[in-house]
Amino acid sequence: MRRRLINSTLAVVLVVIAVFGVSLVIVETRTISSSAQERVDSEAMRLASIVDSRLISQERISAAILRDQVATARYARIDLPGRPSIEIGKRPTGDVISATRPGEQGEQVTVQEPKDAVTREVGRTLLIIAAVALLAIIAAVLLAVRQANRLASPLTDLAETAERLGSGDSRPRHKRYGVPELDRVADVLDASADRIGRMLTAERRLAADASHQLRTPLTALSMRLEEITVTDELDTVKEEATIALAQVERLTDVVERLLTNSRDPRTGSAVAFDLDEVIKQQLEEWRPAYRSAGRAIVSSGKRHLEAVGTPGAVAQVLAALIENSLMHGGGTVALRTRVTGNQAVIEVTDEGPGVPPDLGARIFERTISGRNSTGIGLAVARDLAEADGGRLEMLQTKPPVFGLFLSRTPLSKTEAAHETVR
Repeated sequence: MRRRLINSTLAVVLVVIAVFGVSLVIVETRTISSSAQERVDSEAMRLASIVDSRLISQERISAAILRDQVATARYARIDLPGRPSIEIGKRPTGDVISATRPGEQGEQVTVQEPKDAVTREVGRTLLIIAAVALLAIIAAVLLAVRQANRLASPLTDLAETAERLGSGDSRPRHKRYGVPELDRVADVLDASADRIGRMLTAERRLAADASHQLRTPLTALSMRLEEITVTDELDTVKEEATIALAQVERLTDVVERLLTNSRDPRTGSAVAFDLDEVIKQQLEEWRPAYRSAGRAIVSSGKRHLEAVGTPGAVAQVLAALIENSLMHGGGTVALRTRVTGNQAVIEVTDEGPGVPPDLGARIFERTISGRNSTGIGLAVARDLAEADGGRLEMLQTKPPVFGLFLSRTPLSKTEAAHETVR
């Protein structure tokens, strides 16, 4: 590209120099020739006037007397009637510039100048024009190189940026070049880099969330299947198989929920549902794991509460809190339900040491963990709660108490009367 820009600029300059240079040479040559002719004509006229004046006053006319009236490089001849011709200077050979003027007394004056002088002057003019043209060409080349570098270097940078973007490096460069068109391309590439970076981050986040959210349901499912393989009682097999099928359905719901949140966190299918059913399902799913750890999981509080949300999302949030208590807490884990205003609250607490003070304010941040864990579970739980129209908070650090706040459905007349009596 640099070579093309330089060649095109140089071609334009050469065309301009050729057109104007040739015209200037023609004009200057004619001007110099006309000026030389005018000088010779003027000298012939002046010499004829001097001769007329001396003839009228009957003064002597000779070459010696008139020599000072003729320029050194010129030749003059005066033809007088009835007298010999008077010659001044050396008669030139070759091409000459000549002028003849008749006098009032019958004389004739001829002045000649060698054309070599005009040729030399034209040559000097041509040399000056050629020098100016050469300077113009040099300046044009320098300007073309500068412009080529100014345009080609940004294009090279943009090509490297596009190549880095294609290789997976989505960091925007935020570099501009002072050329509106190139800056526009750079803006588009930076915007694309931002979008690709966000997409890659979302994909990595989805992979991490899926790995974390699916690990526990798959473990529970494998435990159910193991119990089926070691028992010979048909009723137990049916019971465990039914629970396993329910876990598979919840696992499917987890996958669909993760994919939905990855596309648009605001997308949901909120319905009115019974909190008791979700809590019961979580207790059944987690009891084997707690029994294996020598711990218990119980529920208490207000019953028959209806909330508005997505049962699958609420189940995932509770599963994250129960798993967090299993890994980091101690003693019995309790799920308590209560009502505050127009919200239903599910509190999850255990008898463990609680959350360190330095982690209390950052417990829901990703990669923040009190032990050697991923630090993803609580962050995912909070995102799920917020996407479902609720909120997840840490109500107390020692002992640890997490609260899931959900919107309640309007009370029926019977429920309202029951609440009034209470």
